[in-house]
Amino acid sequence: MEKKTFYITTPIYYPSGNMTIGHTYTTVAADTMTRFRRMQGYDTYFLTGTDEHGQKIEKKAAEAGVTPIEYVDKIVAETKELWKLMDIEYDDFIRTTEERHIRIVQKIFRKFYEQGDIYKAEYEGMYCTPCESFWTPTQLAEKDGVKVCPDCGRPCQPMREESYFFKMSKYQDWLIDYIETHPDFIQPAKRANEMLTNFLRPGLQDLCVSRTSVKWGIPVDFDEKHTVYVWIDALSNYITALGYGTDHDELYRKYWPADVHLVGKEIVRFHTIYWPIMLHALGLPLPKQVFGHGWLLFGADRMSKSKGNVVYPEPIVARYGVDPLRYYLMREMPFGADGNYTNESFLTRMNADLANDLGNLVSRTVAMIEKYFGGAVPAATDAVDPQTDLPLQEHCARLPVLVSEQMDKLQFSQALSEIWKVIGECNKYIDVTQPWVLGKDPEKKDRLANVMRNLAECVRFTAILIGPFMPSTPDRIFAQLGIEDAALKNWDSLNAFGKIPAGTQVHKGDALFPRIDVNKELEALSGGKEEKKAEKAAQKQEKKAEKQEKKDSKHDEPEYPAEIAIDDFFKCKIQVARVLACEKVEKSSKLLKFRLGLGEDGERTVVSGIQKWYEPETLIGTQVAVITNLKTAKLAGIESQGMILSAMDKNGNLRLMSVGEGVEDGAIIG
Repeated sequence: MEKKTFYITTPIYYPSGNMTIGHTYTTVAADTMTRFRRMQGYDTYFLTGTDEHGQKIEKKAAEAGVTPIEYVDKIVAETKELWKLMDIEYDDFIRTTEERHIRIVQKIFRKFYEQGDIYKAEYEGMYCTPCESFWTPTQLAEKDGVKVCPDCGRPCQPMREESYFFKMSKYQDWLIDYIETHPDFIQPAKRANEMLTNFLRPGLQDLCVSRTSVKWGIPVDFDEKHTVYVWIDALSNYITALGYGTDHDELYRKYWPADVHLVGKEIVRFHTIYWPIMLHALGLPLPKQVFGHGWLLFGADRMSKSKGNVVYPEPIVARYGVDPLRYYLMREMPFGADGNYTNESFLTRMNADLANDLGNLVSRTVAMIEKYFGGAVPAATDAVDPQTDLPLQEHCARLPVLVSEQMDKLQFSQALSEIWKVIGECNKYIDVTQPWVLGKDPEKKDRLANVMRNLAECVRFTAILIGPFMPSTPDRIFAQLGIEDAALKNWDSLNAFGKIPAGTQVHKGDALFPRIDVNKELEALSGGKEEKKAEKAAQKQEKKAEKQEKKDSKHDEPEYPAEIAIDDFFKCKIQVARVLACEKVEKSSKLLKFRLGLGEDGERTVVSGIQKWYEPETLIGTQVAVITNLKTAKLAGIESQGMILSAMDKNGNLRLMSVGEGVEDGAIIG
């Protein structure tokens, strides 16, 4: 039986400088999805690459005193080294300076011209050099009284130039109909609404597709004073890399149309308007989906070299390894929404999820099998407790389906959340079954055997399912479990719970992810400056929180205005959240740290001063009401991304606000 195919692409990155953690985010996502589909048995193809032409590269090369090709060769070599460092296994790396790409772009350009989709005219308008985009007066944004580029916010220059134009307006109605009748084509759905509302329905302008003032690019072979302008050149990479238009188009015939183009939200317009129209004009099928993910911000601000807040992955990987960074990028933010990278949140994830949750589960399981069964995984017995064993077994057996459902939607964070729910359930199962108590009673040996066998099998399931996200971690887990048979390490082995052979010899090893001192690591990563600044801010915030708590303890009534406008109320975004984890904050007698699930809106960390009224374990699994659009604050050095709502009676008894059963996580209250 022929395998199903799966073709995924990243945007081809513009090599004007070294790749940052933002570029890494997209590429890790594509690699993770490729590995997952390959694990499921698909014949996969993963394309990435670089878009190397244009005025900006010309300028950068001149500043560096080298030719444009010398400039991009250096960046490309460094990019490939970075992808190797990040365990990214692409099938092809396309460069727009390669001959295989150039000759097909020329062929495509000529075809458009010959069939009347391209015409020559003179262009006069405003031009943004960094974005390589022309803008009409109505498209320009305004900043401090100056008309600027609507994409990057930088000033534009007036330009007049002879150009070839593509008749985008000719295909406008067709594309509107296509988007409306193919709801999965543009994801998330809000991106489709943006394209329809902001660009298509107001009316498409014909697109400038050649330049005479730029020479670093692909010549128009029938009018050589013109250079093919960025979008026909760059967007065509997705098919030129497959051999489209050549005598060797086997890859094109096998893999096109692409299953998904992964792109940043800032280039969704080009991939969902220009690219579909170009393909349609060529008589080719459209990609099945374009997924526009959000930006990876730094401290809630977009990364920018001019702001000095760009994060590069190399020093992080050198210090902590690649798998923790890959895990963090895929776990911390919902794919599609903007995400916020901070060193603190990365290090906290390492401790909480990798060291405490996963690492402790593997370590405890292997250690107890060694202690109570001489290191051999015991056989199943009849001493089954339906109240504890069966729910865990059933949940773990369902896990491949639960993960697949989220991966099919490219919701990497939610897929990992499903895996970590089972990890959390396993750690709770250990606390409930208390193997250390069972081990003292010879008559409960059979019961203990089932407990340890269940844990070992759950760890095996977990190791397989985290593989696409953390490629080097599964083998370390399998080594401790003593699993050598490849048939027990693949997707097909997850079709039933309980396959780990009795007698499998475990081998306790080093901690998978040693716990780290977050404050010391922050100091090391920032050279001290950032950490000192953060520490001062945290101390200020803690004093403010303590002052408020003292006020609350006296039951003082806050000073409310006599009335507010309804618009003021609606500025608060209040959502239903589920408590995924809750723990006391070290060195604080007042604070609890929550990890809250907001459904499709992902997860966030919130710190709340309610330790006096609640034990953290009693809150796990419950739903709470939380304001999610408050400015991030630091409490006890922890970033708190919201406020949990509560009420206190006149006797000082506090209760968390909640909603009735059946309300989905992430639902808006209001």
